Amino acid sequence: MDLTYTAEEEEFRAGLREWLAKALPALPPKPSPDDWPGRRAYDLGWQRTLYDAGYAGLHWPLDAGGRGATPVQHLIYLEETEKAGAPYVGANFVGLLHAGPTIAAEGTAGQRARWLPPVLRGEEVWCQGFSEPDAGSDLAALRTRAWRDGDDYVVSGSKIWTSHAEVADWCELLVRTDPAAPKHRGISWLAMPMDASGITVRPLRTLAGPAEFAEVFLDEVRIPVAHRVGAENDGWRVTMVTLSYERGTAFVGEVVACRRVLGELAHAARGNGRWDDPVLRRWLGRLNAEFRALWRLTQWNVSEAGRTGGVPGVGGSVFKLRYSHARQELYDAAAEVLGPEALDLDREWTRDRLMSLSYTIAAGTSQIQRNIVAERILGLPKGR
Repeated sequence: MDLTYTAEEEEFRAGLREWLAKALPALPPKPSPDDWPGRRAYDLGWQRTLYDAGYAGLHWPLDAGGRGATPVQHLIYLEETEKAGAPYVGANFVGLLHAGPTIAAEGTAGQRARWLPPVLRGEEVWCQGFSEPDAGSDLAALRTRAWRDGDDYVVSGSKIWTSHAEVADWCELLVRTDPAAPKHRGISWLAMPMDASGITVRPLRTLAGPAEFAEVFLDEVRIPVAHRVGAENDGWRVTMVTLSYERGTAFVGEVVACRRVLGELAHAARGNGRWDDPVLRRWLGRLNAEFRALWRLTQWNVSEAGRTGGVPGVGGSVFKLRYSHARQELYDAAAEVLGPEALDLDREWTRDRLMSLSYTIAAGTSQIQRNIVAERILGLPKGR
């Protein structure tokens, strides 16, 4: 692993910094966390700004509409945009970081031409229809059924924790197309238009406040067979591509954000007298080491993705496992620094702390990540 940057990469960093310094002051005010139509418009507007400047889909292949940047350039982009306080992908999260890269890797030429440009231009939002009420973390136990009727699949079932469903145009949907096959082999990956007849969306309000997830009920929804990405019943393999992005590079910007928050915590502790506590200082020091190590692991994962053609590997599970717990510890430390103010929901750190509770569940629970590390990296036998 080479952790040094080339002259070309440093030139890319300098150009990005210069552009961000000009673009960010021109942004409109951020909408309220509860205003999802407003947040959608804000996030799509920023995406269009990125597209016009040539930074949209930076690491996507050229034939997918991206810039064909190297994984290291992508890492620099994520680092610099976070440091500059640029908007996060927000409502564009699934399209840009999950569905888009999956379609770029697994889709046909026609599918890539139809779905990728609108994501990059900030014209369409995607949501993720993977989790189900009765499947829990066992994604392969999904029961949403799809059967062929001519040129369509007819889909019935339900999904839960569907990210951004209430403002999405499309859904990356996992369905069971062969109920008689072993559970990992009877699944297909479909692109479902969210305006299709038979779809009911019920937003879910979380402990942190905003309703960014939803239940989705599907009652004989017709989806063209042409919207299937990959072969029929090969959806589990396609899904592993999706999850490798979700666990491999989707959290990179958040590591930078956590390092920034850690610095802010230390500053706040010095200001309110909490810095005099040696236990707290040791805690913050250990967290600093944790996030520095996570950043190095991120660089390793990016180097590995570059070596293997751009798709993150199972090392993303190692990162996701440790990052989830480190982030929770960070906001536990924030509560210690804030004291009674940690109960104030108007404080950003308080909302972030509540949100951090989901990280050991979202994108695959910590138990699932441990299984992946044990079986696919360490080569241990599967548990019974």
